[in-house]
Amino acid sequence: MNEDKLQKLLWSIAIPGFGQLLNRKIFKGIIFIFLEFVINYNSNLNTSIMLSFNGKVNEAIEVTNYQWLLFYPCVYVFAMWDAVREAKGENPPFYYLPFVLGAYLGTVGIIYSRFLTIFTILLGPVFLGIIFFFFGIFLGNFIRYILNKKHF
Repeated sequence: MNEDKLQKLLWSIAIPGFGQLLNRKIFKGIIFIFLEFVINYNSNLNTSIMLSFNGKVNEAIEVTNYQWLLFYPCVYVFAMWDAVREAKGENPPFYYLPFVLGAYLGTVGIIYSRFLTIFTILLGPVFLGIIFFFFGIFLGNFIRYILNKKHF
C-alpha cells in the first residue's frame, strides 16, 4: 500500500469520511461523517465503549441499541475501503477482501455479542465486534494471498 492510500485509510479509521474529504470527494465525505454520528448516537456506542472499558459489559449490552449498531461496521469499513480505492495509486487484485470480511465478521460479532463468550468471558458488542473485525481482516488477507498466488 502506497503512502497516499495509507494516509487515507488511517484518516478514515479516525473518522469515516475524512479519507473522502482528503480525496476531494466532499459530498461523500460529509455523508459518511453524518452517518457515523447518527449511527454512533442512536446506537449509544460511546456509552457502550465507556462501560466496556470499565468492565461493565452487561451494562454495555443493556444500553446498546443493536438495531442501529449493526449498521456501524459496514458503514465504517465501507468508508475505509472507498477512501483507499479513490486514493492515488493502483489497487492490487483482491485488495477489497480484507475490508469485506472485516465488515461482515465485525457485524457477526455484534450479532452474537449478547451471549457469546470466549474462555467464559462475555466481551459484549465493543470487544467482540473488534475481535471479529480483526479476524475478518486477517482472513481476508489470507484469502487474498492464496488467490494472488494462484492468480499470478
